[in-house]
Amino acid sequence: MALRKGHCYTPRKRAYTRKSRLRSKNYVKAGPPSKISKFIMGDSPSYFAGKFDLMISFLTCQEIQLRDNSLEAARQLILRHLNNDVKTFCFFLHKYPHHILRENKMLTGAGADRMQSGMKHCFGKPVNLAAQVKAGEKIFSVACNLDKAKDVHRILDMAKPKLPKKYTIVEEKLK
Repeated sequence: MALRKGHCYTPRKRAYTRKSRLRSKNYVKAGPPSKISKFIMGDSPSYFAGKFDLMISFLTCQEIQLRDNSLEAARQLILRHLNNDVKTFCFFLHKYPHHILRENKMLTGAGADRMQSGMKHCFGKPVNLAAQVKAGEKIFSVACNLDKAKDVHRILDMAKPKLPKKYTIVEEKLK
């Protein structure tokens, strides 16, 4: 089954997330698992020891909902190029997809009108997860040394087409 287009979920709504360990308190009975596998990658002991000079961050310019599959695609692209070009780095993914996206599946074609209830029961079933991000929030951060800053900027620029809307890259000195 193909994914629905992003404009179906463009308006940000209050997050639909209530998942509890107690089944009776669950608002969402079952949600799909997150496709994101890692949130901290690279040489994290060196980062926490303070051995990196620079933190380069990938920020949003607008409020947006980012699906977990687009975050994972951008994460894989960035990590692959960081491993090949930069070697020593610490890479962070800051956003976790909590918001559950629902879909009211509709059939099309001849005879499909007799097989569905239309908008009679239109609440929808959980199909995907999304992270709701405000303008100016960090999505990715890469800690590196000054000599590799140009490579990290180029790699983060490569991730822009994987994600919707506009982004900016900001760097700050550590220490």
